[in-house]
Amino acid sequence: MKLSVVILNYNVRYFLELCLQSVQAALKHIPSEIIVIDNHSMDDSCTMIKAKFPKITLIENKDNIGFSKGNNQMLQVAQGEYVCILNPDIVVAENTFQNLLQFSEAKSKHLGIVGCRLIDGAGRFLPESKRNFPKVSVAFRKLIGKSKSYYANQVDEFTNAEVEVLPGALMFLKRSLYEDLKGFDENFFMYGEDIDLSYRAKQLGYKNYYLGTSTVIHFKGESTIKNRTQSKRFYHAMKLFYKKHFKLNFFIGALVNTITSLAPYIPKFSSPTRRNDKKIIFLKPCSSPQWLEKKNLPAINSIEELPKNIYYDVVFDLNSTDFHFVINQISSIKNKFITYKFLPKKCNYFVGSDFSMRRGEVIHFDKFESRAYF
Repeated sequence: MKLSVVILNYNVRYFLELCLQSVQAALKHIPSEIIVIDNHSMDDSCTMIKAKFPKITLIENKDNIGFSKGNNQMLQVAQGEYVCILNPDIVVAENTFQNLLQFSEAKSKHLGIVGCRLIDGAGRFLPESKRNFPKVSVAFRKLIGKSKSYYANQVDEFTNAEVEVLPGALMFLKRSLYEDLKGFDENFFMYGEDIDLSYRAKQLGYKNYYLGTSTVIHFKGESTIKNRTQSKRFYHAMKLFYKKHFKLNFFIGALVNTITSLAPYIPKFSSPTRRNDKKIIFLKPCSSPQWLEKKNLPAINSIEELPKNIYYDVVFDLNSTDFHFVINQISSIKNKFITYKFLPKKCNYFVGSDFSMRRGEVIHFDKFESRAYF
């Protein structure tokens, strides 16, 4: 078997279904398997998987055991030569895994971890797609709002290049390397484990690569409520990383403690407010359900047809278009008045996320009329 795609899920049933549809489409011509590890979701994620994706290997945990420990369960079951660790709020294109495989096999000598160009649900590039190791000085500058050296801005977002850190949202590597590294360090419950794994791979002489020519959607943070608790977990993970990998003198140790203790309490910029006055419009081709057709909802042939001063939610009907087209569209269209929703195949809901700093939205058909879209 060539590839095992491993998805750790926690309470994101609707984003997970969209993710699985895209992954299945991308694995169509690759000897592969999909493994979903569920960290005791309280929604009907597992019920949905059993009903709609019966061939997927599903591991149901009785507790939320965290990101690292959850993903490490793949070591017991994954059979692929390569593994791809994937968040459940990712949407891949039909050629994503083929691109990753071709690139990885061309760079097989000292191949470490490979990642992709990530965009959010509105098409904006996510700079955490490629990062530098967070040395103490870098972390301090990020804390005060100067994040230039935290992200690998020396590498163009559309370039394929060696970088230091790849995000845990999508990490592609040989299974043998994951086993040699003994997987994620389970001392990291959430956050920091991707930095630690990237660092340990580099320490062993492997090269990590960013694949800027391959783009995927990362709605980002659907499993996590963005609050002070989340911020504390992030900076606690950074503290673990520094203590594990760097010898800290008294002064640097005190600085690390100060940064990780105070950072969660520093006011952050508030995330934008979701607008409820957007007009909804379908992008052709579409094969919308009958009840939607009866409402005579508008459809357009091209997003460029839309005016530049009216807010729209553009719906991609995945019953009649492919993921590669969708990703190219939202990545290339630059119109701040447009946001996007996605209608998965044979589903009765739209899903999408307007901003990476807040959780996304699921709109069920039976509640559709109550929305201020018209």
